Amino acid sequence: MNTTGTHIAYLHTCHRKLWLFAHGIRMEHTSDIVAEGKLIGETSYSDRSKKYTELELNGIKIDFYDAKNKVIHEVKKTDKVERAHIAQVKYYLYMLSKNGIEGASALLEYPKMRQTQIVEWEEGDEALVNSYIQKATAIINQPDCPPLVRLPICKKCSYYDFCYAGEE
Repeated sequence: MNTTGTHIAYLHTCHRKLWLFAHGIRMEHTSDIVAEGKLIGETSYSDRSKKYTELELNGIKIDFYDAKNKVIHEVKKTDKVERAHIAQVKYYLYMLSKNGIEGASALLEYPKMRQTQIVEWEEGDEALVNSYIQKATAIINQPDCPPLVRLPICKKCSYYDFCYAGEE
């Protein structure tokens, strides 16, 4: 199985969600919150698809890549799981580097919040991303789904009903 940016983001969000997603249990299509996030991504920068390219390599897909300036544009709804977003774009930068594109950077864009964060590749990031890949692979390869860990973000998660079915 190829690791994707989604796997890396879920590693930093919830190990149970990572395992379920990797094993084909997908709940995103049932979530109004996910749908709203997709709509924000599609409508906030409507001219972007004309300016930038969608880039696919080694099983990952970067929606908006400015090849001229080597900048990944990643649009997110909120910064509630910003650590996961940073890890995801660091993984994309790692994959670009592994495919001969050096010196790229990323912009995390939160249009609803009117905020942008620059994410640069830094010394030590290669080892960090390699550790993310190893941790994600270890969780995915576990024979059983990780146990439920109650987190504040659970109520907004597309897997909420799945995880909390039968709870009082």
